[in-house]
Amino acid sequence: MAGSSLLTSLTLILTLCSGRSVATFFGNKSHTPSTPPLVPVPPHDKGCIHLPIIHSTNVNYFRKRGVQLQLANRSDVAYYAQLSIGTPPQPVFVQLDTGSFELWVNPDCDTVTGSDAVFCDRIGFYHVNRSSSVTRMGTTKTLRYGIGSANITYVRDTITLAGSTTALEDVQFGVATSTEDAFSGILGIGYGNGIATRYPNFVDQLHDQNATRVKAYTLALGSKEAEEGVIVFGGVDTSKFAGPLTKLPIIPAQQSPDKVPRFWVNMTSITFDSDTGREPYEGSNIPVFLDSGSTMTLLPPNLTSDIARDFGSPVPDENGFFRVDCAFTEMEGTLDFAFDGGLMVKVPYKEMIREVQGNSNKACFLGITPSSSFTLLGDTFLRSAYTVFDLESDAIWMTQAANCGSTPAALRSVNDLETLTGACGLTNAGVTDGSATSVSGPASSTNTDGNGGSGGSGGIETENNSGPASATAGSGSSDPGSTTGITQASGSLGARTWQSSSGVRLWCFGMGMSIFIGAVL
Repeated sequence: MAGSSLLTSLTLILTLCSGRSVATFFGNKSHTPSTPPLVPVPPHDKGCIHLPIIHSTNVNYFRKRGVQLQLANRSDVAYYAQLSIGTPPQPVFVQLDTGSFELWVNPDCDTVTGSDAVFCDRIGFYHVNRSSSVTRMGTTKTLRYGIGSANITYVRDTITLAGSTTALEDVQFGVATSTEDAFSGILGIGYGNGIATRYPNFVDQLHDQNATRVKAYTLALGSKEAEEGVIVFGGVDTSKFAGPLTKLPIIPAQQSPDKVPRFWVNMTSITFDSDTGREPYEGSNIPVFLDSGSTMTLLPPNLTSDIARDFGSPVPDENGFFRVDCAFTEMEGTLDFAFDGGLMVKVPYKEMIREVQGNSNKACFLGITPSSSFTLLGDTFLRSAYTVFDLESDAIWMTQAANCGSTPAALRSVNDLETLTGACGLTNAGVTDGSATSVSGPASSTNTDGNGGSGGSGGIETENNSGPASATAGSGSSDPGSTTGITQASGSLGARTWQSSSGVRLWCFGMGMSIFIGAVL
């Protein structure tokens, strides 16, 4: 990852991470971790896998840690996915990372300290010897990140997708034999086979095994206050943004600053409260890559210092971080990032500031650190953006993030992204950012003219039948062979539903993911 989600269940496994030998990493543990109960996940629409993003700060899913957080620790700002690997399935949490390319599991918790070590003990463990479907490949590799590294050996095994009839078979990934400064495994979702890897990675496998129709996914991390977001493989969630998406070409690897196939785009400026008429910062017209694996945003030293000065922090501390007044987290105001096509993403002060809670007080730091090696937009930026990673047409589609419900839906084609419109703020003044409305019972909605609803490039149609409800948003056509529009499904499980601002009720359950500083090198 250029830095550093829940696929099958939202539960924790306590794993002892000490005294591991190579044999231990392959399942010969001296103790047996408890098996977490599986949380039901409603069916996904065909061609779409939607996974709720659960922040590590969400105590509904992750227990509070009785360890004082340090700024050097990273697990206080994390977004996790849980995969069920092997036969029978073994749940394991991994960090979701757009800045790297490979999946690996089983970090050595002895190499991290403080809250990171406590968190590492809870992510689960994949026992190779307990899976009847595993194939040992006998090849090894060392993965190095901006922070941390992992020595892995490759295997192939089944990964079960909760809420779907699909189980990905013979997926290649790494099992760590040793790690340094890593508190969870990593699910790299950057470019894959023939571009950044020599084998199909997780995103490739989703498409190749028909779990998704398109090789694209959308990321809405969710605000710090919401503590939840969603990632949709093969689709979008129009209830997480307002208005149209802007297409940003991905800079080809050979033209990018580091010559690596990452999600590089051109940023045209950064402005402190652009609505006040201030001028953009000098030197902010630069290429940046989008990295959900990085807790912080990394910018050139002079640019970072200029921004920090406007936050009242003229010089960094001894560790290179800019400490700021925590009062900024309560103030109105934004740091504004502009891109080609007239796109501007406004990041509220609260989202741009990292808050570190100690035993008796709280310290706050600017969510940007100086770097002469990388220029990247990490989680402190991405929480305020709705981003589509389109690996088919090599483009990023982006707009301002919002929250007016939950309507994950499958894309029939990446061409549909040109006409999709977000549902938020279209019927109310301004962009909404409230929580979804909880309702009871299975969802159903009907629109027969194809012109109503909210968002999408047309109406939303929902069939009301005895099975899971299906819906189509596009040109008003319900033809399953249509090549335009998006489809979405709502399940019939008796758990909970969400209602969007348009009144369309959808089931939303899922998963979590995680993210930190460092890029795969």
